[in-house]
Amino acid sequence: MLDISSTIKIRLILEGISLRKLNGPLTSCFTWSESETSKKIRKPKAWKHSEAITRAQLTQMREEFWDTAPHYGGRKEIWDALRAAAEADLSLAQAIVDSAGVIVQNPDLTICYDERGAKYELPKYVLSEPTNLIRES
Repeated sequence: MLDISSTIKIRLILEGISLRKLNGPLTSCFTWSESETSKKIRKPKAWKHSEAITRAQLTQMREEFWDTAPHYGGRKEIWDALRAAAEADLSLAQAIVDSAGVIVQNPDLTICYDERGAKYELPKYVLSEPTNLIRES
């Protein structure tokens, strides 16, 4: 049976995140490599929803995601930081994820980790608008 540290290490290796072990046993502190912690974030690539949606529908989808996301694991304060980053401009978003200790796997914020190794997956619809968004007049 694997302990939690081994499980986290295996999961991170499978996800392609490099990890360096510091002094001590496996349960001791780990540090992320420089390239993982300082990854510059960017807006997601253009994407299209399966069907055209209105801004109200997009807002509803986003609210439902943010309301339920913490129930799938991870820490609430990280979810809160990710939401703030998703709703901010790029420079502020970068400052938010850096100060919250979020490890960015994908520069578009679709996959992130916290310092304990918990994975946070964000759908593109919380990060940007679809190309087929119905513009209401």
